[in-house]
Amino acid sequence: MFPLHREREQPIFSTRAHVFQIDPATKRNWIPASKHAVTVSFFYDANRHAYRIISVGGTKAIINSTISHNMTFTKTSQKFGQWADSRANTVYGLGFATEQQLHQFAERFKEVREAARLAREKSQDKIELNTAALSIAAPQDLCDELQSPPVMCVNGPEDKLFRSQSADITLSSEKERIKKMLSEGSICEMNLESELFTLQDSNAKLVAALHEANANVEQWKKQLAAYQDETERLRDQVADLEVHGSQGPSDMLKDELTQSLEELENLLKAKDEELEMRNVDLERRVQNAEQNLASALEDRERAENEVQRVVQILDVKIFDLNDLRQSLVKLISK
Repeated sequence: MFPLHREREQPIFSTRAHVFQIDPATKRNWIPASKHAVTVSFFYDANRHAYRIISVGGTKAIINSTISHNMTFTKTSQKFGQWADSRANTVYGLGFATEQQLHQFAERFKEVREAARLAREKSQDKIELNTAALSIAAPQDLCDELQSPPVMCVNGPEDKLFRSQSADITLSSEKERIKKMLSEGSICEMNLESELFTLQDSNAKLVAALHEANANVEQWKKQLAAYQDETERLRDQVADLEVHGSQGPSDMLKDELTQSLEELENLLKAKDEELEMRNVDLERRVQNAEQNLASALEDRERAENEVQRVVQILDVKIFDLNDLRQSLVKLISK
């Protein structure tokens, strides 16, 4: 089926990217659809007046997404973007080699989406004209023969057309709102994951700094012990000089020893103060990092719960929208 579509379609833009699809089980993690970068192309089907994004890996189509007017391509990082395809019931992600390639793809996506919107409006105009013509030619009693659900009951072909258009507008706006919720939830979760990664990296650096500080503390303790031994030795020398003060000119040596002793005591005092200040600062930084990490984990858990709630709402809405679409198709076909 895929090769037949390619025969009547023409590529209008191509690039290369790594392709991912959202994990259908978790609705959060990305699953690689290609082992390496593959060609991703925009195709235009002149017969159906439709635009599609197609990518083939080997003999398998890993992307086959028909672009609609309400699709949105979202940049989630400098080289990564994604869009949701409700028909395929998945979210596609593309990882590009450069930021420029991502920008080019996003701009082309906007152009193609606008073209799809114009094509849809033209198609709706034709349907309205054909329906109006059929309404004029159809007998008035045709309404009585229609077997519609109670909520879709109509009083004539014109009312049928009005209700079909109203339902289409409601369907489109509901899809747009749901996709916006899903996109915002995905972006929020990715931002929280990035912030969590940054906090974890910062916490690891602080822990390494604390270990280094502890090693320095041990080294300073050894130096302090050596200084204390030296101080005790000098004190002993001073005491000996005081005892044997009558033996020769020792005043100068005594003054030198006393000065050295005071310098060592001042150095010990300064080292103690510096050590205490560094320990207090490191403890404060580690405590702040732990608090930020705990807060980020709580925010991530809340975001995951919110995304899960949105996904559940999305599943219900998609079911309701599909059911409404089927009812509209049955009604229009009658």
